[in-house]
Amino acid sequence: MNQYETVFILTPVLSDIQMKEAVEKFKGILQETGAKIVNEENWGLRKLAYPIQKKSTGFYQLLEFEADPSAIIKLETAYRRDERILRFLTFRQDKYAAEYAAKRRNLKSAKTEDK
Repeated sequence: MNQYETVFILTPVLSDIQMKEAVEKFKGILQETGAKIVNEENWGLRKLAYPIQKKSTGFYQLLEFEADPSAIIKLETAYRRDERILRFLTFRQDKYAAEYAAKRRNLKSAKTEDK
């Protein structure tokens, strides 16, 4: 099992419900393949660096998970088939990236507990 991180950008014309349905769809695909979702972050609506499909903003979503390499093929095929996805990037974390991600999650959880 390798550790992966995927970021995808959803089209900005979606409602909150439609956006959450899309995220749940991709989480479901991962869980069907036996992946364990470690972290999920919704970065919200952000401005794109350049227009994609004549859109200048998009909903950013991050998923960190542990999975076999075969799960990535299914996930990225689903990304390509879904018209709501503007862009996506999935990469395998090396040990340093995994340590950094764990540290970032711990800092984030500590900040939410302080509030």
